[in-house]
Amino acid sequence: MDTPEDTIQTTAVRAEREPVNLLGLTLTGLEEYFRVIGERPFRAVQLLKWIHQQRITDFSAMTNLSRELRARLAAEAVVRLPEIVSTQKSTDGTIKWLVRVAADNCIEMVFIPDARRGTLCISSQVGCALNCTFCFTARQGFNRNLSSAEIIAQVWLARTLLENDSADRRVITNVVLMGMGEPLLNFENVVDALELMLEDNAHGFARRRVTLSTAGVVPKIDALRQRCRVSLAVSLHAPNDRLRDQLVPLNKRYPIRELLAACRRYVEDDARAKVTFEYVLLAGVNDSRQHARELAALLADLPAKVNLIPFNPFPNSGYQCPPAPVIDDFREVLMARRIMTITRKTRGGDIDAACGQLAGEVQARSRRVRLRNANRLATPGRTTVTLPPEQLQS
Repeated sequence: MDTPEDTIQTTAVRAEREPVNLLGLTLTGLEEYFRVIGERPFRAVQLLKWIHQQRITDFSAMTNLSRELRARLAAEAVVRLPEIVSTQKSTDGTIKWLVRVAADNCIEMVFIPDARRGTLCISSQVGCALNCTFCFTARQGFNRNLSSAEIIAQVWLARTLLENDSADRRVITNVVLMGMGEPLLNFENVVDALELMLEDNAHGFARRRVTLSTAGVVPKIDALRQRCRVSLAVSLHAPNDRLRDQLVPLNKRYPIRELLAACRRYVEDDARAKVTFEYVLLAGVNDSRQHARELAALLADLPAKVNLIPFNPFPNSGYQCPPAPVIDDFREVLMARRIMTITRKTRGGDIDAACGQLAGEVQARSRRVRLRNANRLATPGRTTVTLPPEQLQS
């Protein structure tokens, strides 16, 4: 794996042909960039503040940099942002943006306002390769990982758009990586973006205000604990391996026992930390009282809370949302066994911005990927998980 120095040196050599995008560089990465071009490392803090706090992309406006440095940056570097293609606003205040990250690919990000918080849900990949059967994003296929610049750009863009809305200024208090893609299969780029979210000289979020959601890539959960321990959410959706193998095919590689062991390691030395377990309720599939009892037993010795998510429908899903009394009954079983449980209110359903509905516009990487997804649409429930080998290495 290339070191930050290798990356900066490579981009510096190519600078005349391809300006380096400074948007996704961490404090360490920017310090190395300035060292390579013969500048003092303290310039990194100055640039971070201009880009991420002042949200200035024009080097000529960065007045505490020397004229010579500004000219060199303009010649050799850029602060390049993706394009906002469209904006949709829900009747409940939720906002969904379609963001173009390449000529033929778009992702989606969502802002969910509440009385005491404003949560931004961002994407980490163009599409998703995990094939979870109840998720519309998975049906779009998978194209590529987002760069660190494309990930942090979603925070940059949303903060700027919301703060510039003179009629309805709102503040982002929380960021969740729960949009398109599996964040831990884009580990290095996601960690760089997380560092920028947490960096005091950039976006300055508290660790507990940033949540990464994963379907359970066990080795990367351990790696995240070492590199950048933000809040952890796990897409569980079933209380046993037999059912989870069907709903979340990644479970065949990392079964529940291994996944929960990694969750325990993640929070073992933090008395305040809890792992959030997300559980999409599917009528007649995983919503019985027996499923609730199994789930409670599974999580009994973990500092855990459960987010119950009523299934959000999409065309030809093959699933339905349980009736409200069934959802309430499931929650009561968990609460009676002292498992903190919240039923998540569906937000943005009228603009397809609810959990599991994000689609974007994904041009699948190959004909094989397109055919695989076509076959899956024709035979719901018969899914496999097919990932690039390098993404599954520990």
